[in-house]
Amino acid sequence: MLSWSAPAALAVAGVLAFAAVGKLRDLAGFSEAVAGYRLLAGGLVPVVARAVVGAELVGAALLAAPPTRVWGSALAVVLFSAFLIGMGSVLRRGMRVSCGCLQGSERVGAGSLTRTGLLLVLALFAGFGADLPFEPVQLLGAALLAGVVFGAAALVSRLDAQPSAPVVGRRFEIGTDVSDFAGGGDRVLFAYISPLCGACRVMLPEFRAVAGRVPVVLVSSGEFGEVRDYLGGQGIELPLVTGPDVFEANGVPGPPYAVVTDGSGAVLAHRGVDRPDKLAALLGEAGL
Repeated sequence: MLSWSAPAALAVAGVLAFAAVGKLRDLAGFSEAVAGYRLLAGGLVPVVARAVVGAELVGAALLAAPPTRVWGSALAVVLFSAFLIGMGSVLRRGMRVSCGCLQGSERVGAGSLTRTGLLLVLALFAGFGADLPFEPVQLLGAALLAGVVFGAAALVSRLDAQPSAPVVGRRFEIGTDVSDFAGGGDRVLFAYISPLCGACRVMLPEFRAVAGRVPVVLVSSGEFGEVRDYLGGQGIELPLVTGPDVFEANGVPGPPYAVVTDGSGAVLAHRGVDRPDKLAALLGEAGL
């Protein structure tokens, strides 16, 4: 049974190395993800972000070499335990934030918790293989274990998934009466954004330009004051609605996303709008 500890060590080393390289490619984006957890003072965020990347690289190196696997195992256990604590805190507070885990825009949820928990188990198991020399077959075992971890996480994420998108004709809910924003008109555009979303920053001027044709309301899961300060820094003064469950309420998969309703709140059209041409297509679908 202990023969699987060496593949476990290599699997965890590979995941840590992959995660660290992705974060190094966009360290500013990873720092934003760390800030999104709202567990650290602003000045500590870049320090912790760099420390995490460094620890992942060191952990990967220690786990890859048999003589140092015990130390790599201990470091990986600390890392994954800290990640689980942070993600659990986010979910308890009803927040919807970027996981910052790998090279993507995954949100904290059941899938990320499952993957991190399984990696923690592998990291613990890896410590038992310090006296096992490297053999090529261990790489096959590592790939198999990594596949099990990521496959299980993907399955849990799919089972836990919210509806993939709003439903045309269904009433739109944001915790505020849509007619408050219609201004007597027959169309309103609700744009889901996040300060952690790079594409959202690009699209904000586009939403502002559309506001000359139809009322535009920005929707975010962040704290109102923080999002308003972010928008002020971008020179955006559009109406804003925030709430921890504004994405889940309508099954919006993630920002930037836009929903056009009529004056009573019935959904007319919706789609992801990470480029100006997609926003133009949405407006065309809604007859604007």
